[in-house]
Amino acid sequence: MPSLLRRVKSRMFIFAHRRTLTLLDGEYGSVFKGRSLDFDELRAYVPGDEVRDIDWKATARHGSPLIKRYVAVRRHSVLLLVDTGRNMAAEASSGEAKKDIAVHAAGVMGYLASRHGDDVGLVHGNEAASLYVPPRAGEEHLERLLRDVDAQITLDNPAGKIAKQLDYVLRYLKGRLLIVVVADEFLPDDTTEAMLRRLRARHEVLWLTIQDAELAPTGGSVVQDSTDVRTAETIPSPLAMDSKVRAAYATAVQERTRRRRDTFRRLGIAEEQAGGSEQVLTAIFTLLEKHRSRASTGNRAATTGNRAKGGSRAG
Repeated sequence: MPSLLRRVKSRMFIFAHRRTLTLLDGEYGSVFKGRSLDFDELRAYVPGDEVRDIDWKATARHGSPLIKRYVAVRRHSVLLLVDTGRNMAAEASSGEAKKDIAVHAAGVMGYLASRHGDDVGLVHGNEAASLYVPPRAGEEHLERLLRDVDAQITLDNPAGKIAKQLDYVLRYLKGRLLIVVVADEFLPDDTTEAMLRRLRARHEVLWLTIQDAELAPTGGSVVQDSTDVRTAETIPSPLAMDSKVRAAYATAVQERTRRRRDTFRRLGIAEEQAGGSEQVLTAIFTLLEKHRSRASTGNRAATTGNRAKGGSRAG
């Protein structure tokens, strides 16, 4: 079987100029900038230390100022969280199989991580089970992850339920991760929103949505019935081609997209869409850019809050 990672890299160089790939590398590196430190210990404050490093709770208990010391994290861990339910075997809006777009997206993120010396792991599954491959470095390991995703997405598998995989991460995975979710057009309910809030508090989270195909193709001489792969329900082609039905469907898709974007914006999670492999690089670049912008805004707010807190304590 041809190498999936080699195919990913070939497409990357076809779809992007070298300058674009350099910018993509830079955006990936910025995800961890300023967050590449792990807590080491508390020690007594000495003149010249940053006021913002003071642990005020520990200081109150101890009776004298204590600051937090950190150690640099040399290698980070990226977790690819991919829906491998049968719904991902359906067509995307480009006419490609969603599976192929998901493999390409996972490959792009995994390749960026490998170029930076980071480890890459995988959580994938459906409504029946979640499977985990721990993070490791190297292209051979990444190839294995891509093959797992490719092999698991079949029409014979149970339908996807990405909330099961999110719950798995919350329950069993420790340590800060960059989590890249690849799923189809998922709209979180209240329970899943609560899980995403907890996930967002512990990890960096990016979300890539693979767009559904149209209700029925408009080109070509033969129009076939449309089938929902998730439910196996069929919509006869005359009904799918009816102008009123198509208009209602388009309106429903737009409303669902708006609600999903509003939800992720409210949660502080960067989300983008891709309907085909050609859109993946742009979508990932935009995801990383959005995440950096939101992280910078959050860091400025936290720094301002800490300074205000430090001033009130000192006074």
